[in-house]
Amino acid sequence: MPECQNCGGFVTDAYVRVFAPNGMENPRVCPDCEDRVRDGADVREARSKRH
Repeated sequence: MPECQNCGGFVTDAYVRVFAPNGMENPRVCPDCEDRVRDGADVREARSKRH
């Protein structure tokens, strides 16, 4: 089962297919991460809390 590398949260296979780079089984960040966000092909610290 795929999980977020940042927070360890569960993500679906569809999320991995769409948002993780090719060949990566676990995304670097997910929608539940409060401290990190996707920024194009990179990941950066969130400017503010998302929840």
